[in-house]
Order: sequence, then structure tokens, then C-alpha cells
Amino acid sequence: MVQLGLVGLGRMGFNMRERLRAAGHEVVGYDQNPEVSDVGSVRELVSALAAPRMIWVMVPAGEPTRQTIAELADLLTDGDLVIDGGNSKFTDDKRHAELLAAKGIGFLDAGVSGGVWGKENGYGLMVGGAQTDVERAMPIFDALRPEGPRAEGFAHAGSVGAGHYAKMVHNGIEYGLMQAYAEGFELLEAAKVVEDVPAVIKAWQRGTVVRSWLLELLVRALDEDPELDDLEGYVEDSGEGRWTLEEAINNAVPAPVISAALFARFASRQQDSAAMRAVAALRNQFGGHAVKKVAE
Repeated sequence: MVQLGLVGLGRMGFNMRERLRAAGHEVVGYDQNPEVSDVGSVRELVSALAAPRMIWVMVPAGEPTRQTIAELADLLTDGDLVIDGGNSKFTDDKRHAELLAAKGIGFLDAGVSGGVWGKENGYGLMVGGAQTDVERAMPIFDALRPEGPRAEGFAHAGSVGAGHYAKMVHNGIEYGLMQAYAEGFELLEAAKVVEDVPAVIKAWQRGTVVRSWLLELLVRALDEDPELDDLEGYVEDSGEGRWTLEEAINNAVPAPVISAALFARFASRQQDSAAMRAVAALRNQFGGHAVKKVAE
């Protein structure tokens, strides 16, 4: 049994606490929502743990994570360990590690995949940091990862920053996969020859080269709403796709699929596109092609 402090009990953090407790570990959780929190503050959480402490941070990336780690740096002591399991940008990890190392506190960055299904299925984990810190936290990682061979659900990706870098690329790939399924769905919907689109996509789940968990989730969505017309085609991005493209540019790696998928998300947020208005105007100017006026 390992004792763990967990800061952040949102959609993933809450389920992670439940999975760890089911595996026999003691988890003390803190969240700003008192209805799910075990303690009233981060300070109380630190006080509730026996030294040397291990604390997993599962809060939104960016300033919330930076503030949390800065607070922990003031409260923790030599020999403690902090794990950032959020979707932080990998460039933040070195700064966090240096801040904590000044007080003798270890740091690991953990890319976590599994979403709201992780409690049942386990989480894919990509970890960066020192081998000794990874070994110390391994009982926690083993409880969180899917059942089966460790290498199929867990990777010590490298030094500090490697875990979040790996998760960044993972999410960039995810963008491309989702966009491909979405475009295929739209084409099937548009084709008059295909009469049962959900049945076709459901059939792809077995024996085909495009079967995947994402495809299973699309089938689940179609079971609930066969034409997906209860939804608006508005898609946000949480940053990892942009960071992936930045790194593709920095390393001169062609990434046309991921870039197209990211730009498609940008397009989904436009009720009216200035660029496409310009295209329509140009087609009208050089070729006399018909245009559609706003009043129409």
C-alpha cells in the first residue's frame, strides 16, 4: 500500500482516486469543490501525509498548475516527490523540476490518456524524470495503467519533460484520427447510395484495418444520435495540437494531417469566414461565377 496526495478531483482526477483506492492505496484528495474533497486546502493535504510524501497534481495546464506546484514547493520538504499528471506543455516541466529540486523535492511529468473511461479500463501513462523517482512511484503507475504487460500501458519516456512531450504527440495523432473518421462519416452521409451510415461504421469495428477505440466511441455516439444532429459542429482545442505543430516546425518534420485537423477545428468555430468571402469574390471577379449575397 502506498500513500498518495492528489490535487485536482475533476473528471479524470476523481476517477483516478477511485481506481487507486480500489487497488488498495491510500489517497487523500483535495479539490476546490468541497463536495468531493477530503481536506479543506493543499496545506491540509500535505499535513495529512506521512513523510516522505508523494503528491500527484491533476489540475488544468498553465497557470493553475504553475500556482499549485509553487504552493507545494513552499509546503513540501526534502525527499518528497511531485508528479504533474495534467496536460502541461513540456517546456514548463524543467522550470517546475528546478523549483522543486532547490528544496530537495523530486519531480516527474506524466502524460495520462484514458479520459473518463480510465477508471474502468486503466490509463495509458508516459512518464519523464529520474529512474529512482519512477521506481518509487511505480506502485501508483501500476495501479493506474491497464491490466496486462507493463510495456503496453506504461513508458518511462525519458528525462524531465519527456512524458508531456510524448502525450503532446499522442494528442496530435488523436486530432488526425478523429478528423479522418469525421470526414468519412460526412462522406457516407452525403452519398445517396449508402442508406444506413451507422450500420456501416459499426461493421468497421471487427476485422477491418480502421478498427480502434475511437471508432468504438463514434459508434456509441451514433447509437445515441444516428445523424449527430443534436450537436453543433463546434470543436475546441486544448493546446496539444498547436504545440505538436510547433515542434514539427522546430524539427522540420512534415505533419500535414495533424495541421489539417487542427485547422479544421479552427474552421468549425467560424459562423462566417472572411477568407471564404474573399474566395467567393475572386471567383466572381475573374470568372463571373455566381455568388450568394447575405440577404439570400
